[in-house]
This record gives sequence, structure tokens and C-alpha cells, in this order.
Amino acid sequence: MKVASIVGARPQFIKLSALSSRLRNYHKEIIIHTGQHYDEELSALFFKELKIPEPDYDLEVGSGSQAEQTGKMLIKLEQVLEFERPDLVLVYGDTNSTLAGALAAGKLQIPLAHIEAGMRSYTDMPEEINRKVTDHLSQILFCPTPQSVKNLRKEGITKQVYLVGDLMYEALISNLQIAQKKSGVLKKLNLNSKDFYLTTIHRAENTDYRENLAKIAKILESLDRKTIFPVHPRTRKYLEGYQLWNRLKKAKNLLLLDPISYLDMLLLEQNASLILTDSGGVQREAYFLKTPCLILRDKTEWTEITQTNGFVTSSLDFRKVQKNLRKLTRVQISKKKLTLKAPASRKILNIVNKFDE
Repeated sequence: MKVASIVGARPQFIKLSALSSRLRNYHKEIIIHTGQHYDEELSALFFKELKIPEPDYDLEVGSGSQAEQTGKMLIKLEQVLEFERPDLVLVYGDTNSTLAGALAAGKLQIPLAHIEAGMRSYTDMPEEINRKVTDHLSQILFCPTPQSVKNLRKEGITKQVYLVGDLMYEALISNLQIAQKKSGVLKKLNLNSKDFYLTTIHRAENTDYRENLAKIAKILESLDRKTIFPVHPRTRKYLEGYQLWNRLKKAKNLLLLDPISYLDMLLLEQNASLILTDSGGVQREAYFLKTPCLILRDKTEWTEITQTNGFVTSSLDFRKVQKNLRKLTRVQISKKKLTLKAPASRKILNIVNKFDE
């Protein structure tokens, strides 16, 4: 078959890296990069580092409001898909690239498969809309967890639903030893293992509102240990716009960095004593690496993670965050809730091959 993989953001590049080589053994793959993450460190470096083939198309959509970005992607994706006419479109996760890819495939009546289907936080965040619409447009649904299968069943989606596991876990396992050998980030930043915190912030509900971003700035300024903060370009734009950037630069224990590579990030996640994040991908990587994590969101779609000690969701209330931080700095992670078995990429490929029949 001719299979189109539509990606545009860091977590999607990582998942694609775990699947693409297997897929290409049997099918012709076309990679369409929407350009949602347009920073060199967030895009080109990931392709090079993870040995992903160069995109066949780079739509260079760039930043914009939710509607503007999705609309631009939809227009350009429709043109590419109409020209290429793939037999199957693969979309990943819950970004605007995911939604635009699903809508374009649906309008052109091209079969659609959603990798990471069925995830639900049951909130009004933009990503939740992207997940739901994509799932209801998909002909094949690849679920990473048992709970995601149950979530789909609640919505009446039961056909062509497959529990396959997590491509991000597969990518982490295959790249962790490489990171340990090649990444010099700990030495470069003069860090000792388990002697620093790591934080990432990029969700719209945290960055787009001055009140929420100011609360996060206050939390980061108060941290009692050296904290590494690779800053997403979009987050930096809002920090500067809300006059919070210079304030954070002066924070005693906070080190602001430009975006970093996947291998450097893995090593930081493994060696941090604690991670503070609003990222679905980073919280999962923390979980896989058994690094305690404070999830700076009221709810997460990865509900199994918070059923394991060492992983807590939190509002941005300063006192609540401080209480949770004290709790997490003392925790020992004894067992994990999720069972992570056979490679998800192998299961996905087997199902794609059957679809070809």
C-alpha cells in the first residue's frame, strides 16, 4: 500500500521513529510534516537524531491560533492527499496536525488510522476535541492502554479497535542506551544525577493566559533545587509578552535553555530527581523511567499513571503545588500500573498488513 504518515510535533516524531522502518519493509510510506513545530531543535534535529527519513512534504504551517493553524494545515493537507491518493492515512496523538490530518482524510474518503486512540481527560482542553473528532473519523483505532479501549466503548466505538501498546515506550527503550553513550548534557550543564529538577511547559491552557503563566512562574521561582527548563518557542513568546521572561532569568535555581534534542531530554528525565510538566509525552517518559512527576494539569488522559505512587496531577494553586512537591520528593516508586509488553510497532504493522488484504 501507499501509506501517508502525518506528523508535526515532537511526540509524533518519536512515535514515527518507532514505526516507520517496520512500515517501509512492506509498504510505501509518505511522510507529511505539517510544520507545527518549526524550530530547528524541535523538528530537523529530531529527524536526524532518530534516523527518520526526510519528510516527503514539509507544509511549513508554523504558529498561529488553534483555528488558524488547523485551517492552514487542512488546506495544504487536502492538496497533498488529493495528489498522492494514499491507501491509508496514519495520524498520531492529539495535536492540531492530528485533527487536520483526520479531517482531510475524511473529506477525501481516504481510510484513516489513529495511533494513540481512545485517550480521554474529560476536560475542555483543545487536545480533547482533537482526540474525539479523530477517533470518530477513524476506520482503525490503535489504543495504547486498556483504559483507552474502554473509553472508546463508552462512545459506541467498538469495531476495528486494537490494543497495541505505546510507541513512545518502544522508542524510549531503543534510544535510552544511545542517549547514555552519546549525550553529554549532564557534563555540559554540570549536573549530578538525582540532584536537579526538570520542567517543561507548553499546553495552551497554561501558556496562553497570563494568570496561569504567572502562577507557573511563581512556582518555578520557589523551587529549592537547581531546575532545568528547556523552553518551548511558543512558551517563550508568551513569557516575553507577559513580561515574565526576565523575571525567570533572575530566578536563583532556574536554568532556562533553548529547546534540546530527544537524546539529551531522555538523559535529563532519567537523572532528574523530579519532573514538573504539563506534557503528555514527558509525563509518560517520566513514568517509563520511574522518575517522580508533578503533572501541572487538573486532569490527565493517562489516568493509569496517576494510579502509581510518584505521579500526581495538580492545579496551579501555590500551596497545593508545594504540598505535592514535598510528597513527591520523599516517594519511592515501587511498581507501575501499566503493563508494557511486545513492541507496539509490530502489532500495528500486522493490523495494517491485514487491512491491505
